[in-house]
Order: sequence, then structure tokens, then C-alpha cells
Amino acid sequence: MKRIEAINDFVIKFANVNGSGSASANELFAKAILRMGVPVSPRNIFPSNIQGMPTWYEMRVSAAGWLGRRGGCDLMVAMNPQTWDRDIAEIEPGGYLFYDSTKALPRSRFRDDITVLGIPLTEMCNREYTDARQRQLFKNIMYVGALTALLGIDFGVVEKLIADQYRGKDKLIGANVNALKLGYEHAKANLPC
Repeated sequence: MKRIEAINDFVIKFANVNGSGSASANELFAKAILRMGVPVSPRNIFPSNIQGMPTWYEMRVSAAGWLGRRGGCDLMVAMNPQTWDRDIAEIEPGGYLFYDSTKALPRSRFRDDITVLGIPLTEMCNREYTDARQRQLFKNIMYVGALTALLGIDFGVVEKLIADQYRGKDKLIGANVNALKLGYEHAKANLPC
């Protein structure tokens, strides 16, 4: 299988559940790429505003400054089991699937022509946090940390964005940076970054 290899020219799509706090994490990721000087065109794509329904966030990263949707995606962050089959189908041959590998899935749930990158996000959150809402919110920040490592984004840029977002709320800054580091360090230790 020939893997997609592109620098500053790819589409990443996040498949989440509406109301899970993913929009803030996905926007944080888009801002990090932009702060590194690479044009990015993010879009929220969702069928409804009802909590618990599927929602998607797509970003086209293009050093050439392309803004329009290209179709397909190179990297799918599949965080919604309800839309798994549809999300996997959108990945271009040679593309990448990033998912929460806490629950083992049979090989039949994957495609042979993509690279699968799993991190046990739920397991990590359950180990680190006791509050159910924190577990969900910080799972999103953990995947941003993992993607930061995978794509070679400057960790300091993302850390600074968190500090800016929660200025004056040191407790929130520390907790979010900790979750970011957990995802980043796990990816660095276990995935081909």
C-alpha cells in the first residue's frame, strides 16, 4: 500500500458527537496549524444542532491557500461509533485513520488500503479523571495532543493557544495542558510520528 505523504497539503476530518466539546478542540487544532504559518480552511459540518447527533469538522490545510472542499479526506479522526462505516469510506486510499482504540475492534472493521493509528483515549481518560464531563472534554484535548505529535506541530504553539483561551483561569490551563501532554507523549512513544 502506498501511503499518502504530503506536507502542508491535506484534508483532515473529525467525526464527533454534537455536544461533546469537540468543536473547541478541533478549532484549537486548526488555529495551531494557522499559527505555524500554514493556511487552513476549517468548516463545521453537521446535520443538526441536537446533542448526541453526529457532527463533523473538516479542515483543508493548503500551503497554496486553497479554501474550497476537495472531497475525500487524508486523515479521519473517527470518534463517533455511529458513523464509523461512513467515516472510514471517506478516507482516500493510502490515507490514515486515527481512532480511540480502548475497545478492540475486529480487523473486518478496517480497510486494508489505509494506515490505522489507535490510541486508547477512553482508557487514558478513565485512569486520569474521575468526573464524566472531564473525561469527555479532555479526551478531545488528548487527541489534539496526539495529532500534534503525529503531524510535527510545535507543541509550544498549542500550549500557548490553550493559555490564551483560558487566560486568567490557571486551573483550566493546567488541566488542558496536562491532557494535551498525555496525548502527545503517548503518540510519541507508540506511533510513527
